[in-house]
Amino acid sequence: MSAIAYVNGQFVPQDQATISIMDRGFLFADGIYEVSAVLDGKLVDNDLHMARLERSVGEIELPLPLPVAEIAELMRELVVRNRLQEGLVYLQVTRGADATRSFPFPANVKPTLVMFIDQFDFLASPKAKTGIKVKSVEDIRWARRDIKSVALLAQVLAKQAAAAEGCHEAWMHEGGIVTEGGSSTAYIVKGEGASARIVTRENSRKILPGCTRHALLDLVRETGIELEERAFTVEEAYAAKEAFVTSATNFVMPVTEIDGRKIGGGQVGPVARRLRELYIAHARKG
Repeated sequence: MSAIAYVNGQFVPQDQATISIMDRGFLFADGIYEVSAVLDGKLVDNDLHMARLERSVGEIELPLPLPVAEIAELMRELVVRNRLQEGLVYLQVTRGADATRSFPFPANVKPTLVMFIDQFDFLASPKAKTGIKVKSVEDIRWARRDIKSVALLAQVLAKQAAAAEGCHEAWMHEGGIVTEGGSSTAYIVKGEGASARIVTRENSRKILPGCTRHALLDLVRETGIELEERAFTVEEAYAAKEAFVTSATNFVMPVTEIDGRKIGGGQVGPVARRLRELYIAHARKG
């Protein structure tokens, strides 16, 4: 049986969900998206995702068709209708469909709002036990990476380059300085034991302000583990004791290899393991 999707005010079978070929999201990538995790039938960190949604649409002057509180309620309804216990809710809002393909913002056009779900196994992921492989690639994206735009071609190419070499994620870089993952936030761990410190890039227009990042760093501060918000290089990552990524689809995922080089001896390290446990406990609280 087809999953249930939401399209412009209606819940419909996902295999029957349609939008206009004149939709500006399709023609211009003129839209914003969010992805929220679902664990135990509850949305995880969804207030953070709704706040980022509001910020992103504001940055491109895209009006939301509904208040964020109503959108969040529709997301919860979608979870219930699909009996989703563990997985994702994808949300996309575009500037809508106009009669002609014209670059300037159209007048009197209602934005398009679509949502759908995906089953996803967070807790039993085998990659969390073995770690993932990462490939570094040049970052060729636009200047406003802080906006969660649906224009993801550069990320598609980066992640395809990684997949072609048997890697699970790409770490994009500019002149050897890591920006972020293809669909995740990048971290390294310097030192070990009581001297361990986590390094991740500070928020700016260079990177997307990750919601999982936000929640995890709050947990890190509670643990007392030292945190450095700064840029780091690919070469520095090669020499790190540990590395990991965060995202709504990964939670906290250890990285055990970058560009064919073993990180931490190729084993999942204690910091990444602990942070994954802490984040899952946080997610289950709802």
